[in-house]
Amino acid sequence: MTNSRIQVAILRYPGVMTSAAQGLAEQFFLANRLLKRAGAESVFHCEFVEWDALDSGSDTAALNVVILPPGFDERFYLSQQPKIADWLLAQHAEGAILCSVCAGAFLLAQTGLLDGRSSTTHWMLTDELAQRYPATEVDAARLLINDGDIITSGGLMSWMDLGLELVAQFTSSTLMRELGRYLLIDTGERQQRFYASFTARLDHGDEAVLRVQHELQRRFAEPLRISSLADLANLTERTFLRRFTTATGHKPTQYIQRLRIQKACDLFETTRVSVERVAMQVGYDDVSAFRKTFQKITGQTPREFRQRFVR
Repeated sequence: MTNSRIQVAILRYPGVMTSAAQGLAEQFFLANRLLKRAGAESVFHCEFVEWDALDSGSDTAALNVVILPPGFDERFYLSQQPKIADWLLAQHAEGAILCSVCAGAFLLAQTGLLDGRSSTTHWMLTDELAQRYPATEVDAARLLINDGDIITSGGLMSWMDLGLELVAQFTSSTLMRELGRYLLIDTGERQQRFYASFTARLDHGDEAVLRVQHELQRRFAEPLRISSLADLANLTERTFLRRFTTATGHKPTQYIQRLRIQKACDLFETTRVSVERVAMQVGYDDVSAFRKTFQKITGQTPREFRQRFVR
């Protein structure tokens, strides 16, 4: 456990999720309270920093951690923000750990510091982040990636996971678990893909591929050959594979698997049908193959899925 005073800055920018920014500050406040109860000194000093008052050349040595909370205004976080990028680079150069939550990853990516690294954001934003910043490897499954000097976390509420991670890093895992119990937060390992659902891209503008997608939506449980899908698109197999992958972000076999597993998730959430029956209804004759594919895509077994999401 460190005895140092940890200076944490939470950046407030247009559209920032106020509850996340305030919630992070309160997590650190409660961590300090638990430390005091144990007879130890407070560790975390938290401050809010307003984006329009940034000066990249001032107080760069003071901060140990900078956090970019989630934001709702895509016009802001998808636009270039050189003042924020310069300030973040200055803080990083002085040794600060840079952290992002959800859409905050877009502001962090503008610095170039995510290039050549694995990163994460909300699973609904991963394609956008990957397209805009192809030099970063976006991992949609991970809820939090701690790369030492850079920490990225996924969905809107993953600010809680980030707060716990920082508490563990600068104090101890014991205090982190105690804080989790106090807040009634699950401190066990989670993955973002536990909560993700498959939503097909339909706005890509490729009419031939869209025609195939509509057919797959109707016939997902049937055995389908790539040759027949290519015929439906009136394309050669090679051209079809290339255009389908470009338009949807998935190869046809991967797309069908994800479509089938999403249908299975829907059945698990809305019915009490057995795993074997669900497997058959979504197109799997081999229930063992279905279980393996389900776990590969969702990160959990069918039974675990039902335990987590079905009440």
